[in-house]
Amino acid sequence: MTIYFENTARKPRDLPVTEAERVARLQLAACYRIFNHLGWVEMIFNHVTLRVPGPEKLFLINPFGLHYSEITASSLVLIDIEGNPVRESKWPVNKAGFVIHSAIHGSVGGAHCVMHTHTTTGMAVACLRDGLSPTNFYAAQLHGGVAYHDFEGISVEEGEKARLVASIGQKKAVILRNHGLLTWGPTLPEAFMMLWTLQRACDVQIASSSAGALNPIAGDVFAQTVRESGPGEKRTCDDVFAAMQRLVDAKDPSYRE
Repeated sequence: MTIYFENTARKPRDLPVTEAERVARLQLAACYRIFNHLGWVEMIFNHVTLRVPGPEKLFLINPFGLHYSEITASSLVLIDIEGNPVRESKWPVNKAGFVIHSAIHGSVGGAHCVMHTHTTTGMAVACLRDGLSPTNFYAAQLHGGVAYHDFEGISVEEGEKARLVASIGQKKAVILRNHGLLTWGPTLPEAFMMLWTLQRACDVQIASSSAGALNPIAGDVFAQTVRESGPGEKRTCDDVFAAMQRLVDAKDPSYRE
């Protein structure tokens, strides 16, 4: 199996860095450091991808080989929708990660940021037959909004793209069965808040289910909970991410390099 994406169909270009790309690089690099701070790290694996505003469909992805704690704005790799590096880069792109992300970026309208993790409790819920249980505060906020996609092995096959997109529909929270968690959004902060809520729902479910019988939530409460949820409010998403970025800035601002 090839985990490195090697595509020489297009030669790298001498493309100038726009202000929009510079801003996107800083935001995405901060996101990787936030993931590291939260412990959402699987050595050098998993990915967060972000579209750079502009006429072309160009995306930033982490260089395959760096730990999230090492990623900087300048080390992110700019690729096109086919996975070709737009500029010269000493780092390769992970093929499995690109297949999942490119499928969503290319086919789901408004999916400008895609996040994927292999956290322990996230994977644990993904391995449960019934998936996410609607029995805690965070899961209730996602009621009716979680998609599931069956495990098909390591995601390197082009044929899985259409099936993945069909499984997702327009749901921004996704549980990849037997695999992990995935979210997407029109902005990075919105995708992040969705992932944080999904992750917290998994954390609480695994903790509570090991302690005893779960107390059900009344069905008529879900609509109001979803309506007032954090992921449903863009201002809240922006404020949460800004607060986390200030935290990593105070801890280690080297991601800005």
